[in-house]
Amino acid sequence: MRSLFASTGRGLEELLKSELEHLGAQSCQITQGGVYFRADDKTMYQSLLWSRLASRIILPLNEFNVYSDLDLYLGVQSIDWSEIFTVNETFAIHFSGTNDVIRNSQYGALKAKDAIVDSFQRKLGQRPDVAKQSPDIRLTIHLHKEKASLSLDLSGDGLHQRGYRDLTGQAPLKENLAAAIIMRSGWKTDTPLIDPMCGSGTLLIEAAMMATDCAPALNRVHWGFRHWLGHDEMLWKEVTQEAFSRFREGKKNAIARFYGFDVDKRVLDMARANARRADVADLITFTQGDAAKLTNPIAGEIKGTIISNPPYGERLESEPALIALHSQLGRAIKAHFPGWRLSLFSASPELLSCIQLRAEREFKAKNGPLDCVQKNYLLSDTPSTINTGLAEDFANRLRKNEKKLAKWAKQQQIECYRLYDADLPEYNVAVDRYGEKVIIQEYAPPKTINEHKARQRLFDVISATMEVLALRSDQLILKTRQRQKGKQQYEKMAEKGDFFLVDEFGAKFWVNLTDYLDTGLFLDHRIARKMLGEMSKGKDFLNLFAYTGTASVHAGLGGAKSTTTVDMSRTYLEWAEKNFQANGLTGRQHRLMQADCLQWLMQSNEQFDVIFIDPPTFSNSKRMENTFDVQRDHIELMKHLKRLLRKGGTIMFSNNKRGFKMDNDELAKIGLSAKEITQKTLSQDFARNRQIHNCWLLCHAGEE
Repeated sequence: MRSLFASTGRGLEELLKSELEHLGAQSCQITQGGVYFRADDKTMYQSLLWSRLASRIILPLNEFNVYSDLDLYLGVQSIDWSEIFTVNETFAIHFSGTNDVIRNSQYGALKAKDAIVDSFQRKLGQRPDVAKQSPDIRLTIHLHKEKASLSLDLSGDGLHQRGYRDLTGQAPLKENLAAAIIMRSGWKTDTPLIDPMCGSGTLLIEAAMMATDCAPALNRVHWGFRHWLGHDEMLWKEVTQEAFSRFREGKKNAIARFYGFDVDKRVLDMARANARRADVADLITFTQGDAAKLTNPIAGEIKGTIISNPPYGERLESEPALIALHSQLGRAIKAHFPGWRLSLFSASPELLSCIQLRAEREFKAKNGPLDCVQKNYLLSDTPSTINTGLAEDFANRLRKNEKKLAKWAKQQQIECYRLYDADLPEYNVAVDRYGEKVIIQEYAPPKTINEHKARQRLFDVISATMEVLALRSDQLILKTRQRQKGKQQYEKMAEKGDFFLVDEFGAKFWVNLTDYLDTGLFLDHRIARKMLGEMSKGKDFLNLFAYTGTASVHAGLGGAKSTTTVDMSRTYLEWAEKNFQANGLTGRQHRLMQADCLQWLMQSNEQFDVIFIDPPTFSNSKRMENTFDVQRDHIELMKHLKRLLRKGGTIMFSNNKRGFKMDNDELAKIGLSAKEITQKTLSQDFARNRQIHNCWLLCHAGEE
């Protein structure tokens, strides 16, 4: 009997222990990352050939203490290496771990190599060569504190390398992890198996090998034991011949069929090639198809299992697309696979919640560095399996708002409106419709809210929005709304350049939902813009802090004699110019000026009949005590505006500061009169948030 160690992925140790015991291993003991066991030579070979879960199987050769580099040298040299392999074989040493004296793994490997070479040199007068690539003999040394463990790697290459997979798509599963997922899924080997996002086909191929009783390593050519002097070639041939016989019989008797779908034709071609190399291609049907539109390829009452490793950030770019994919997959599965089993493996439990099913079992495992979870579900025709609690209140409110507002928006000739604005405190988002597209703006959650919980709620909101509004993934955009700092509001968030025109009371505006924090159109000022258009006929109009010039466009369409549009951002002024062009407003009477609005205001001597100003709540400026605060400085601002306002003229002043108080006494002292019109400027979609902005009309005193 030999003492051996089989390594595996974290979380799979118990499963590996059961597998090894089934293969005949004895005295199995679990440790982190693997299983120690004892086996005779036949069981050793069977474990190498048949283990679907082991990463490597190694034969321990020696353990010794290392208090100096000499201890390491002598510990390695204490073995008679001429009994392990011949001087004609190449070898390599994988050294892991350090301690106070061996501080570098490369140095440790070098000392061990010297010990082996010197041992051969002294005994035979010859030395073996080292080969970093494809050595005949692989040795491992692991150093933990003062204890060194020296072993012979019987596997050679990792056992997950079955020999059938040459190429893969992105984010592949290792074959032994795929086998573990299948074992834990509850799938029965005589029933159909479907992978709706199969990639290079690893899950299906591993399952087909199980269904045909195919030893996972049957197609491997290179082994770490081939040049080991303890290798029994006759016994190995006996074990492999038995495995070939079992595979032939298993393939003949296999009744299960396998179905793989993927949107990527190139990856499917790889999957077909992999299946051919594994000799199971005749059992698997690969079809190009979208998982969101999955239907049941099997007629009749046959029940099977759906299994998949859906993308969780590595294979798709945007979070909404991932959420949409999981939501749509969940709907498709519930619609077409009653009574089936479902098993999903993911690094994102939040995304799995978008399936909207309750898992009956869960398993944890690692996929490389990622902590992952596998969830098993039993599908049924009864609604008890559907998690109707996921954002149900939010979904009902959104459905109600959409029904009411869609009709109103059509009557008003507007394409952009707010559907939801944190109506329910636990779902702290805004949902805006821009034609056929929808933006979900997530307000930054308070620090007191658990990050995982906030993320889960956001996923629930996106999933519910997709379902209620029947959106495709490319129709949904997700943004996180936070306080803007410095130049952040002018900085690009993306480079998609996805502009499209929308209609507002007959005006056409370019919007961009992806590249900037804002879209180019402030929806809450819709009524104010319309009023400005009605007020500006035959008038000279000034727009300060103009953004993309939408108020100026309404003024121009309303018949303004001239418009002057001032903003500090060249980007937004170029956007404003496109808005003017989209509405046929050209000519020198429509001026666009890039300037610091506060400085421009203090230096200008022009006169205007209608002035619109929507300043920031707070900003840095070279004047006004180096900063601008709309509450503190609004009277100083009005002094300069009054100087530019013609007799009989009107200022529309708006801001977004909650709790803003107009200082009417000071206003009277400078000869202005103000009337608040906030409620008149709030349209139906903002009736639920009456503090979205403040709005005032001001005129010269005595002209009320």
